[in-house]
Amino acid sequence: MLKYLFTIEKKKHQGLMLVEWGMMIYAAITLVLMLVFYTRLQNPLSMLALRIQSVLMVLALWWIYRMIPCRFIMLLRVICQIVLLGTWYPDTYEFNRLLPNLDHHFAGYEQALFGCQPALLFSRNFASAWVSEPLTLGYVSYYPMMVFISFYYFFYKYEQFLKAAFVIVISFFVLYLVFIFLPVAGPQYYYLAAGTDQIAQGIFPNIGHYFETHSECLPIPGYHGGVFYKILVFAHNAGERPTAAFPSSHMGVTTVMVLLAHDSKNRKMFWTMLVLTVLMFFATFYIQAHYVIDAIAGVFSGIILYFLTSAVYKLFPKIP
Repeated sequence: MLKYLFTIEKKKHQGLMLVEWGMMIYAAITLVLMLVFYTRLQNPLSMLALRIQSVLMVLALWWIYRMIPCRFIMLLRVICQIVLLGTWYPDTYEFNRLLPNLDHHFAGYEQALFGCQPALLFSRNFASAWVSEPLTLGYVSYYPMMVFISFYYFFYKYEQFLKAAFVIVISFFVLYLVFIFLPVAGPQYYYLAAGTDQIAQGIFPNIGHYFETHSECLPIPGYHGGVFYKILVFAHNAGERPTAAFPSSHMGVTTVMVLLAHDSKNRKMFWTMLVLTVLMFFATFYIQAHYVIDAIAGVFSGIILYFLTSAVYKLFPKIP
């Protein structure tokens, strides 16, 4: 294992990796948006600090790799990008809170399609641990799946490792850009703001700029004594914001990962991830994080992003 990690690579990558360039481009695009809306942003200095720290971290790891060009440092460079995704996510809220909320439209689409609000009724009618725990397991498996498939490619398909990392990370960034310009908070936030009584009657008021100053949400439904439910609540409280509901990034990126698992030819990993993905699909609206249409759009966006990012990666064969 140590030999595998610290053997000096014969083909040392001289410049930044394509996935790192992707992060730089995302940081630059959002920096321009910051300059445009600077006077309206509530936390511009912390947002600027995030961009400076992210760039410096990338450059520092690149410099270390040039001194010690081994696979372990390459792994650290990729892990850095995956970890930073968690800090870029709440950043989308800082932008879309400036725009009028659109949840009333999406709740209306949901009502037109299903004749009800599945996110409001599902957990009420199936509140037992036998339903709650498997679904919350699917939902909280999101980040473990990301780590697992990244390490799988690193240890067993290293020649495709950088492509897999690029496909996952850039899929996130594309979705983050969508979230910035499409302010949909999701049922757990909108139902509380609009009032569940009105929602149950099929009334979906336009709440305008409500989320510019509010971030309260409904309690997460499910079996409160469950292990996976408690993990879900902990993760939710750590970094959730009234943002990023449409399309569901959970479903989008997980679909990308399932396709990567399929490409790996590892049948056990593929079928395990597919089962967890099905559980996650229903969990997205069971826990009221998303409307059903968010989850469906997430699946389709994941398929598109997988093939789009794979095609982009092939366009730059000289940049790993």
